[in-house]
Amino acid sequence: MTAGDPARPRRGAVETDTGDNRATTDDELGEAFATGTPEALRAAYDRYGRLVYRIARSSLAVPADAEDVTQATFVSAWQARDTFDPDRGTLGAWLAAIARRRTVDRLRGLERQRRLDDAAAGVDATSRPSIEGTVDEVVARMTVIDELSRLPEAQRQVLSLAFFDDLTQVQIATVTGLPLGTVKGHVRRGLATLRRRWEVDSARPA
Repeated sequence: MTAGDPARPRRGAVETDTGDNRATTDDELGEAFATGTPEALRAAYDRYGRLVYRIARSSLAVPADAEDVTQATFVSAWQARDTFDPDRGTLGAWLAAIARRRTVDRLRGLERQRRLDDAAAGVDATSRPSIEGTVDEVVARMTVIDELSRLPEAQRQVLSLAFFDDLTQVQIATVTGLPLGTVKGHVRRGLATLRRRWEVDSARPA
């Protein structure tokens, strides 16, 4: 792998735990990535590949599409590494933002391809639901993910199980092994924090 020619991670690699022990800190990795250190791309993929894949897979039904988005995310990030500023945020958060954009792009691309296929087959495209509604849902979902990522880990885990896995508080307690009272507390405090942030954001001028 060279700085100018990033290697495409092999398909399926995102499913494998790399065993990364964080010997290099996130800040150090971000600095190396920004300066174009050749080994930084592979290190970033090893550390954040699973995160990027999960973001894509949460909205794409076909695993191969999520794998393609994962690869495209890291290639795009490497090509645009000079725009990454470690002082403004972590490399993981920057990659996650790129992954969300690539996921939406992929959904829209799938919709365009479906319309072309329908036209070639003489199928009335209006007879099928459009994916644009799904894209709007994904954007909304990504907004929630952004807000959740800013919560303390325990609150983020509990609210993620509630929002995305549709688990009850009793089920969350069973899955996590946390006392039910602790789960309720995390939900209450997490929702209160999200509500305050949304109120502040809505009060800002456009």
